[in-house]
Parts: sequence; structure tokens; C-alpha cells
Amino acid sequence: MKHVKSTDRPPAPISVEGAVNVSKAGLITATDGSPTSAMRLFEVGPGGSTPYHTHDWEHVVYVVEGTGTLRTENGNAGFGPGDSLMTAPNEEHNFVNTGDAPLRFLCIVPLKGDA
Repeated sequence: MKHVKSTDRPPAPISVEGAVNVSKAGLITATDGSPTSAMRLFEVGPGGSTPYHTHDWEHVVYVVEGTGTLRTENGNAGFGPGDSLMTAPNEEHNFVNTGDAPLRFLCIVPLKGDA
């Protein structure tokens, strides 16, 4: 069993091109012994967004707090606390904070997507 407190893994800023005011904490990763998936906590500040990008794995997301829009090549969807979202493999997407407070969401991906 692995037990991790989120307070022990504070988010670190993401310096990827296109990321605006975004940080990420690896809550459960390969270094914890997870054999197939990683769970990360993202924080997007007001006015911030993740880069508009694509990859060959899905994102499974649970929104903890804040409001935002998931932008995809197939349309946009507004979301808030308690919502679950999924982007399909190879679907262009990004997450945009549309509120005045931080947006926090859990994102689960295969280990190959945990960069």
C-alpha cells in the first residue's frame, strides 16, 4: 500500500510552452511503485491555462475546486467542482481557468503520459 499526503508534494510550476500560470504535483507516480498509471494534481491560477496540445493517451480528470472550460477540437465544455471529464487519445485540448480563484483538478494518465 502507498499513502501520500498532498501537502507532502507541493505543486511545482510548469514551464512548458503555452502553459500560463500552471503548476503540477505528482501524487502517485512510477516512483511510488504504480505499475500503470499516475495521478497528478494540477493548479491553474486565474487567467491561466494548460497548453493546447495532443497525445496518444487519455486524460481522466476530476475537478476539485474552481471553474473552467475544457477546450477541444470537438467543442468546449464548462465545468466546476465535482465534475469528471475525459479527453480521448489524440484529441487536441486544454484546460482554461475561467474563474477568479485557483482551478484545481486531479488528472490520471498512463505512466507514459506522466512527463
